[in-house]
Amino acid sequence: MLNKENVLEVLKDVIYFPKGDNIIALNMVDNLMVKDNAIRFDLIMEHANDPKNDILVNGAKRTLTEVFGEGLDIEIKVVEEKTALSKVKHIIAVASGKGGVGKSTVAANLAIALARANQRVGLIDADIYGPSVPIMFGLGNEQPAAFEKDGKTVMLPIEKYGIKLMSIGSFVDPERPLIWRGPMATSALNQLMNDTLWGELDWMVVDMPPGTGDIQLTLAQQYNVSGAIIVTTPQKVAFADVLRAAMMFKEEALQIPLYGLVENMAYFTPYDLPNNKYYIFGRETGKQFAEKLGVPFLGQIPITEKIAESGDAGIPLALDADSPVSKAFDQIAQSIINV
Repeated sequence: MLNKENVLEVLKDVIYFPKGDNIIALNMVDNLMVKDNAIRFDLIMEHANDPKNDILVNGAKRTLTEVFGEGLDIEIKVVEEKTALSKVKHIIAVASGKGGVGKSTVAANLAIALARANQRVGLIDADIYGPSVPIMFGLGNEQPAAFEKDGKTVMLPIEKYGIKLMSIGSFVDPERPLIWRGPMATSALNQLMNDTLWGELDWMVVDMPPGTGDIQLTLAQQYNVSGAIIVTTPQKVAFADVLRAAMMFKEEALQIPLYGLVENMAYFTPYDLPNNKYYIFGRETGKQFAEKLGVPFLGQIPITEKIAESGDAGIPLALDADSPVSKAFDQIAQSIINV
């Protein structure tokens, strides 16, 4: 019998594979109307203009026809999902193959450089097991404000230096380790992404955990990531880790474009002699890595005495317009904006 209840039951057989469940369980069907031999409903998708939506629409029509017979008048309207990220234009992941390469330093200073280029910027500290944004931005014990909206608790990001910030480090004891299984870590990421009122952003920079794991997979499969940056150090022995990180984003299950490679700690520059460059870990290695991977080489970040000091003091060095570090990040930011 063709009625609303039976149509809903049949649509449970229509699977949205990117999220691994049916369109009813995922609350993707809205405004369902069944009358005579006509079926009308809205299909809620993350991006209404995505050509891949046609696959799901045609699948739903085929499933309904197989059960209720030919001659149905089926109209499915694709509408865009209204989420906390609806007004975020670009999500960029900052990743590395291993820890200790300065990935969080790159993420924080890149966010500053993008803001200096008159972009609206948010920064998510998704390094769940080693959050550093609260220290690098001098947040202390400050926590995001929270309130109820439509029966759900939502958060307002902390704003500093013109950047909207969210980190798991704002909610946990910094002196105690997070002993979490993968599902708990991904749940924390989803809360930071979806339960925060981000508003309009040009760029959301995501500081990823090192390596290849649950957080990377969740970000790639559940969010529309515009691209990723791989951070490396100059040592040739680091290439194996860089290769793993780069190949992760090229996997069929992820398929995230690579903006390119950033070489951190590329050379030492004394603060009072900014034109002097001392290549203490090797020269042009980052550029060679990028060529082997077939990705753009975005630039070199020098070591200076102040880069660690500024991060520990909660004042990212990219705020100093005269610093060679700031100038390097300005060039990287412009390269990304111009893609």
